Amino acid sequence: MAQSDDPELSIVPLERAAALAAHFYTDPSVLEHEREHVFARSWQLAANAAELAGAGDHVVCTVAGVPVLIVRGADGVLRAFHNVCRHRAGPLATASGRGATTLRCRYHGWTYSLEGRLRAAPEMDGALGFEPGAIALTAAALREWQGLVFVAVAGEAPAFEAVLGGIAERVAPVSLGAMSFHRRVEYELGCNWKVYVDNYLEGYHLPHVHPGLSKVLDYRAYSTELAEWWSLQHSPLRDAGDVYGEGSAWYFFVYPNLMLNIMPDRLQTNLVTPLGVDRCRVVFDYFYSGQGVALADEDQPFSDEIQREDIEICERVQQGLLSRSYVPGRLSPRREAGVWHFQNLLRGAYSTP
Repeated sequence: MAQSDDPELSIVPLERAAALAAHFYTDPSVLEHEREHVFARSWQLAANAAELAGAGDHVVCTVAGVPVLIVRGADGVLRAFHNVCRHRAGPLATASGRGATTLRCRYHGWTYSLEGRLRAAPEMDGALGFEPGAIALTAAALREWQGLVFVAVAGEAPAFEAVLGGIAERVAPVSLGAMSFHRRVEYELGCNWKVYVDNYLEGYHLPHVHPGLSKVLDYRAYSTELAEWWSLQHSPLRDAGDVYGEGSAWYFFVYPNLMLNIMPDRLQTNLVTPLGVDRCRVVFDYFYSGQGVALADEDQPFSDEIQREDIEICERVQQGLLSRSYVPGRLSPRREAGVWHFQNLLRGAYSTP
């Protein structure tokens, strides 16, 4: 990893800034550093509250390489644990589900309460000093916001309120938490996860890559706002018709890998995670208000079209980053403030030993 005094990690004003160097997108050692210093030390979207409505409802996921189990206890409290038995690292659950009464290791049958305390350990009667009551699953931090559930697996994550604070107020009176989950769509891309994020963070490419989307967004009024841990791209809608309706499009990026796309009567959460240095997965969850759900089937083809366009350009950018000729170009102060903001947060993470 680069040293903290490396010129590539220097933060300069947007008016003088250039993009990150290519090796940050192509070097496997950078991805290893990101797992510990970016993903483990951030709040990660892990579930939506509707998946965890009743006691024993649970969701399994992986955060920064850590298997995680989120479960609602008999007391109604949501908790997150490392999905790792304290015996010999077996899983407590291998799939999400409903209505569990206990958490039972799939390897040797050690059984925990929904609150994470060990209740039973078969055939341990000869183990001197073994005290089941003193054993509990390793907890992870959990917070719920606007019907979305976030997890942090390391203590170095910033304060949750600092990360998402101000977003709900910015879009009021729209209530994200009042929208209901409708469907999930997943895509796999042949590019580094940051290529996809960089692409999301600017409208500069709209006229060139997204002819259909450009017709419904007012590019002349397209603006970017920056907060500490998030950025917002905002555009009034024009001639959106049945696609989006009247109003505005709000594109929030929450560091390091979450997008919140908010249009009239709908929300898309968009989570990008690395599968390798040159591959990533993008997961879209679609939420609608009671009124907006009638538009769900109509706007899916339009969303798919936009993703196909983004996938093609992102995969070509990855090829360009692998070329011997690429030197980081200057950023557009007018159109790429979000890219500058994101890459500066990464420079801070890359400077951490």
